Amino acid sequence: MTKPILLNAFDMMTPVHQSPGLWRHPESRIEDFTKLEYWIELAQTLEEGGFASLFLADILGVYDVYGGNADVTNRGGVQFPLLDPLVAVPAMAAATKTLGFGVTASVTYEKPYLLARTLTTLDHFTNGRVAWNIVTSYVDSAARNLGLKGQIPHDERYDRADEFMEVVYKLCEGSITPEALKADAEANVFIDPAEVRDIGHEGRFFTVPGQALAVPGPQGTPLLFQAGASARGQEFALDHAEAIFFSGPTPQILRSWVDRVRDGLVARGRSRDAVKIFALATVIVDDTDEGAEERLTDYRRYVDTESALSLFGGWTGVDLSGASPDDTLEYVSTDANQSALASFTTMAGDKAWTIRDLAEFVALGGRGPVITGSPETVVDEFQRWMDEADIDGFNIAAAVRPADAERFTKYVSPEMRRRGLLHDPVAGATVRERLTGGGPHLADDHKGAGFRLDAGVRV
Repeated sequence: MTKPILLNAFDMMTPVHQSPGLWRHPESRIEDFTKLEYWIELAQTLEEGGFASLFLADILGVYDVYGGNADVTNRGGVQFPLLDPLVAVPAMAAATKTLGFGVTASVTYEKPYLLARTLTTLDHFTNGRVAWNIVTSYVDSAARNLGLKGQIPHDERYDRADEFMEVVYKLCEGSITPEALKADAEANVFIDPAEVRDIGHEGRFFTVPGQALAVPGPQGTPLLFQAGASARGQEFALDHAEAIFFSGPTPQILRSWVDRVRDGLVARGRSRDAVKIFALATVIVDDTDEGAEERLTDYRRYVDTESALSLFGGWTGVDLSGASPDDTLEYVSTDANQSALASFTTMAGDKAWTIRDLAEFVALGGRGPVITGSPETVVDEFQRWMDEADIDGFNIAAAVRPADAERFTKYVSPEMRRRGLLHDPVAGATVRERLTGGGPHLADDHKGAGFRLDAGVRV
């Protein structure tokens, strides 16, 4: 049986996401990105195209590493200005029936007690179609603007994240049972107190004595995404993730990460395929290969390599503003996004990346490949990456928005369906069921399942 290819759209509520400069393309609806209608229409396009979810990235600060300030970021609209994605999800969910929504929320700056309520609310309002992309954040400006002198050290952020997740599991799984809501007018009982527990959490980073604020949604804990490829990030993912998102320039680089994840899952007593793994890709498609190449050439007229270096500086904390274009990129350890730099240096195999190589690569499609061609060529390339990297699907980024999503739905989705690679959604399914193939709740072998009241945990 042919393995289906799972699709998420990868976007951000900002002028330009992964392709700096492409907001200037005449097909870009840049003037509409602050309008709710734009995002509703995008969600409807993606649902028509068979996407499982719209994965919305987010950061909490401005990229101000390149040149020591945010001037290039501001001028190029490099993930700035940035709207709050959680606000738009209920409206998009109301306009769709099967599309899931992956929302990014930081365990470094959010409070677990309140975030658990927010995610539970979204789970209710979307009928179980919300996923949480767990991030520890990596932008220094965010730390400063949110009351810290600087970022918490990289590995300590993950130590804190582990405890954050423990609190969320206790609130979403172990505080209020699914049977607690009685709404029994005759007995005058709305919530049965016998089905509610204070979680009594006292830890190194958090103290949360009381009970959850909201009754569990259709999924209990929303589907859990994670995108860290550093050594510590992967350890965190092995414990908590149900889906992992990697960004890498080649399937070989991705495969090295994927193998470690699947081996690590087995070592932890989880099944080798317990986590679905997605790769970043940007798709440029047309009727023919020649037409797609012409479109790629047209796109390249609008790339902004200086903005690309500002984007890279924000990811990694490395300022390349004074470097020569022919200098070789070298790995340095920072408290920012370590995997972003590693994918172009220590894990790049025999290729030595120069600053020019980096700028030109990142300027179109960010850290992932740009797959260009006819629908047949694009799907052939999808299958090659699936086989060589052992992934489960793709997070598809758009260079020109929303044109690329519309073209994907017009050209690529029908070819995938023709080959039996894009399965139709089941009406009423949660995003966890759609992406993992399992039930609506955390799998029994997931760490969070051990916090359920029916698992014998009394917190």
